Amino acid sequence: MAEEVGGIHPAGSAVYPKAQVLNRCIAKLIDCFIVGAASEVLTPVGFLAGLAYVLVADGFAGGQSIGKRLIGLQTILPGTREAAGFRDSIIRNIPFAAALVAFAVPYVGWIASVAILVFEAVLVIGNEQGRRLGDEVAGTQVIDAGRLALPN
Repeated sequence: MAEEVGGIHPAGSAVYPKAQVLNRCIAKLIDCFIVGAASEVLTPVGFLAGLAYVLVADGFAGGQSIGKRLIGLQTILPGTREAAGFRDSIIRNIPFAAALVAFAVPYVGWIASVAILVFEAVLVIGNEQGRRLGDEVAGTQVIDAGRLALPN
């Protein structure tokens, strides 16, 4: 097994402290309000607009969704020290998009949505860098904004 050297994991990605779980939850709640508002205001296409926002939200400037920007968080690619882009955002948010689509199906879909969200929350809490399934697949991490400028 390779060892961790100088704050760098064997895969070459820098190690950043994870963002506080409460801050991440509040940011996601703000984003959920935006999705809900989109589905109510834009009645004919609101569900699709909300789904699109869920997928691309973390690709906005600085790797910040509206909720993350308000709370002071950002999504980064630790290996390159860059903010996440739209491609990274889509990949990391597929589980949340699946939960949103499942939620449209009464009863069974509601249970599936809750199961997906609980699974993701358990991963955020249990992972040392606060990385959930979407973060692991996309190679991203959520950190406090401003941490990226700090040296390793």
